[in-house]
Amino acid sequence: MPYSIAQLNQMAQGEFVAALGAVFEDTPAIAHATWNQRPFTTVTDLHQAMVAIVQQMTQAEQLVLIRAHPDLGSKAKMAEASVQEQAGVGLDRLTPAEYDRFHTANEAYKARFGFPFIIAVKKHTKDSILDAFDRRLHHSPEAEITQAIIEITQIAQFRLEALVSSD
Repeated sequence: MPYSIAQLNQMAQGEFVAALGAVFEDTPAIAHATWNQRPFTTVTDLHQAMVAIVQQMTQAEQLVLIRAHPDLGSKAKMAEASVQEQAGVGLDRLTPAEYDRFHTANEAYKARFGFPFIIAVKKHTKDSILDAFDRRLHHSPEAEITQAIIEITQIAQFRLEALVSSD
């Protein structure tokens, strides 16, 4: 059941974090810090407040957030939201050949940048994700940190839209 903005605005900090702590992968501190900015008027307002927290993080803190994300197409344990998002584009049903391609791409990306490849899978297909891997492997580390944060904020927006009803 989605929460309303009014419900979120009335929650104690612990309840707020319990409700929204998974919006940013394994980083409930973002919801914790965002709670102080209540009241929110819309889902967009809430999202922008959360994104502002991420943008205020040091690069080291942002790298911790980036590294909290799972590899795409991985069989490793991951947050339920990630499981659902990856399943939505079929990454939970890869053929052995597709799995090998994703595994190879993930390993090449992590070897180059030191963190997992992040993409808002909800707006992609398996093929477009693999194309993005190939394209982004040629970026600078700084460009990829920036792109990862952009993708993470998009993922967070999708997650908020699923968790919070528009008033």
